[in-house]
Amino acid sequence: MVHSAYDSFELLNDSPSKIAAIESYGTKLLLGCSDGSLRVYAPESSDSDRSPPADYHAQDLRNQAYVLERNLTGFSRKPVVSMEVVESRELLLSLSESIAFHRLPNFETIAVITKAKGANVFCWDDRRGFLCFARQKRVCIFRHDGGRGFVEVKDFGVPDVVKSMSWCGENICLGIRKEYVILNTTNGALSEVFTSGRLAPPLVVSLPSGELLLGKENIGVFVDQNGKLRPEGRICWSEAPTEVVIQKPYAVALLPRFVEIRSLRDPYPLIQTVVLRNVRHIRKSNNSVILSLDNSVHGLFPVPVGAQIVQLTASGNFEEALSLCKLLPPEDSSLRAAKEASIHIRYAHYLFDNGSYEEAMEHFLASQVDITYVLSLYPSIVLPKTTIIREPEKLDSPLGASNLSRASSGLSDDMEPSTHMLEFDESAALESKKMNHNMLMALIKFLQKKRLIVVEKAATEGTEEVVLDVVGDNFASYNSSRFKKTNKGHGSVSVSSGAREMASILDTALLQALLLTGQPSSALELLRGLNYCDLKICEEILQKGNHHVALLELYKCNSMHREALELLHKLVEDSKSSQAEIAHKFKPERIIEYLKPLCGTDPMLVLEFSMLVLESCPTQTIELFLSGNIPADMVNSYLKQHSPNMQATYLELMLAMNENAISGNLQNEMIQIYLSEVLDWYADLSAQQKWDEKSYSPTRKKLLCALESITGYSSEALLKRLPSDALYEERAILLGKMNQHELALSLYVHKLHVPELALSYCDRVYEQIHQPSAKTASNIYLTLLQIYLNPRRTTKSFEKRITNLLSPQNTGIPKVPSLTSVKSKGGRGTKKIAAIEGAEDMRVSWSSTDSSRSDGDADEFSEEGGTTIMLDEVLDLLSRRWDRINGAQALKLLPRETKLQNLLPFLGPLLRKSSEMYRNCSVIKSLRQSENLQVKDELYNQRKAVVKITSDSMCSLCNKKIGTSVFAVYPNGKTLVHFVCFRDSQSMKAVAKGSPLRKRL
Repeated sequence: MVHSAYDSFELLNDSPSKIAAIESYGTKLLLGCSDGSLRVYAPESSDSDRSPPADYHAQDLRNQAYVLERNLTGFSRKPVVSMEVVESRELLLSLSESIAFHRLPNFETIAVITKAKGANVFCWDDRRGFLCFARQKRVCIFRHDGGRGFVEVKDFGVPDVVKSMSWCGENICLGIRKEYVILNTTNGALSEVFTSGRLAPPLVVSLPSGELLLGKENIGVFVDQNGKLRPEGRICWSEAPTEVVIQKPYAVALLPRFVEIRSLRDPYPLIQTVVLRNVRHIRKSNNSVILSLDNSVHGLFPVPVGAQIVQLTASGNFEEALSLCKLLPPEDSSLRAAKEASIHIRYAHYLFDNGSYEEAMEHFLASQVDITYVLSLYPSIVLPKTTIIREPEKLDSPLGASNLSRASSGLSDDMEPSTHMLEFDESAALESKKMNHNMLMALIKFLQKKRLIVVEKAATEGTEEVVLDVVGDNFASYNSSRFKKTNKGHGSVSVSSGAREMASILDTALLQALLLTGQPSSALELLRGLNYCDLKICEEILQKGNHHVALLELYKCNSMHREALELLHKLVEDSKSSQAEIAHKFKPERIIEYLKPLCGTDPMLVLEFSMLVLESCPTQTIELFLSGNIPADMVNSYLKQHSPNMQATYLELMLAMNENAISGNLQNEMIQIYLSEVLDWYADLSAQQKWDEKSYSPTRKKLLCALESITGYSSEALLKRLPSDALYEERAILLGKMNQHELALSLYVHKLHVPELALSYCDRVYEQIHQPSAKTASNIYLTLLQIYLNPRRTTKSFEKRITNLLSPQNTGIPKVPSLTSVKSKGGRGTKKIAAIEGAEDMRVSWSSTDSSRSDGDADEFSEEGGTTIMLDEVLDLLSRRWDRINGAQALKLLPRETKLQNLLPFLGPLLRKSSEMYRNCSVIKSLRQSENLQVKDELYNQRKAVVKITSDSMCSLCNKKIGTSVFAVYPNGKTLVHFVCFRDSQSMKAVAKGSPLRKRL
């Protein structure tokens, strides 16, 4: 016997007649005897009060002696086989020679079902008021109409005599001979369930859930209302029972030699055995189980649940004790929770000591025990010092605190000397060898299940505190126990005793458990999310275990970015050694990835550590500066101070990635850097007498490219730095930027002796102006012609003009005037006309002449430089750019002795183009004349409109006849109005339009 679930008490032992059936009604016992009488027994203490109260049926039997209160002789002609009290209807059903209904509490017979004569078993459906009984091979169903009458509903035939029956929902489960069947009460169909066995008769027992317990020899099988087997298992009795009653949480079975009590919880263990001989019937009462013998009655009264729980806990049957806790009354919820927690804790310790670590943690979790209580079982786990860790002797452990003692670690914000750490190292090394892997895995699962709620509370507490601090609330009461904790994404948040301290303990322990079980990836995932790990404890553990990635995440989540970057830089440097695994993990790009989120919060730190990778990863570093929106001036200034050799590289990449991201000052500084390097290079070559104007170093190429493509630099300042006898190409580009085109072209022609560069220069200037027909655009080619035709004149005062240009008195530089685009006006002409009009404009441009130069000037020029002109270059220029040069002005500039044959490449296409434009203009003129005629014809046709006035013609304004009055016709030619009406309407419109003005005035 596991424990005493029931106490047996003899209620009476002096029944003069043999007891055939038994039932209870309130505190009374109803005995159906073999002589047909009904004997009513009541407790001795209730003899003085014979009048039952209104809720008498809700009262319970008492465990005291019962005495005869009433004897109803002749209650039935034959012995009572079975009785059932229907409390909801205050009825007593008795089965003797037939089924009779009696009114309670006076036992007045109100109905007798004569058709039930010879019935051997019945069952009652209290919900619907249906009675079902079996007689021979018939099953009949009657319905109680609420009064004294019963109405027959159904009558079905069955294969054999029914031995046991019970309602199962809308149907009926029948035990016939050696099998069980489900009778459909709608159509009488029978569904076989299974056989009942050879020795024991069928036994059908209804469960409170609506399911059924069917007996098969000494086994009780659970089935649902449709006869399908349930997966809950089977009850195995010691012998085949004759009767079974259900009183949660137990099943009480009447066996041949004793009464057996088993739990209804799988695996249905034996709870208690009550040894009583010759027990004939058992019956369930409100609070007990009644056992009837031949002439006596015993009652099985439940032992109080609390006492049973104590017994079960003491005997180590914790699961049964926990199931009984659910039977405690709802009003004792606090007591129930306390008992359950205590049992869970004791059960958890029992399982933990026996090696069932995961199950032990499940019970610790169910007990809602403090996390520190569980962690006290793990001495190797180092915890931070907080205000909520209790002393070991104060832990409420039923097994004694001596087995659970542990000390809190001194590794907190106020760390103890290193001697303590040495002791910890020795003890931790010893304990870690003894600690079972399964213990730590169970702890991890426990902490992970607790973590969601604990971290959520900690985050909520931190949020509320920050909000209250913002509005100015005072937290003086917390100042004594507050310390700082930094969380990922939350900055520095104050941690007070409470949820966040508990979260710190949990996360610190969880991280250690993960590392001890070889799960660094899970530890890394923990640190990447919101966590409350104690910094110094976790830092030392991660350093000793060489968990570098996790240590980086720990620094990162605590905003210790400098320490993280220093560690990362060290790892990157170590990766350059022979350690292949480190080389695979830590690359310079890791530093750049780490710096990206810091650009907006700490740009100086980003600049400091970006210098470490700028040379190895210049492109990625510049992208870091760009994506982080770090001001370019700040980056350039930092580079100029700490890494001047990378300044030009940074500016180059900045310009290549985003031309608009670099200001004019930075562009000027970049060119100044290039120019300084080029000047140093020029000085070295000049000292060695190896300088050649056509030599190009990589830096000079960059300088020339930058001078041409960039516009934000100061040309005057750069010109002053150039030597007077070298770097002519750079000088020419700068003069071009200052719109000194003649000087720039002179350098290309007379200093560099590269006409192709001069021609390219002219093309660039020409293409920068949007109107090709403008005179300013064509003048650049005329300027080059003048330089070719009179080289002595252009070089005569070259140096003097350069000097005057750079002098302080020269306050302004002439600019090329910008030309506005001419918008062509559309007309009624076709696309062909519009296309030919462009040719007319070009004709005008070609025919225009430059009034600034006369024929006499040309003659003078020719006479002065007749022997030194560069005629071949002139003819080449005219033949290649004939379409961009004003022909008339070019011919004026040419010497008179120029042969016409040499001008054929220039004059041929020019004249063909002029003739084509002339023809186009003639066509345009003819088309415009034709268009004019068409418009005039249309006007004449419009003026030929005829309006017919009849006697029925009405004014559209006054709706009166026009008659012979003066009238007006609207442009549509159909609407007629009196002229007077038209004039008045126009006057009204004018007044309406002018009224707002008058109102404002």
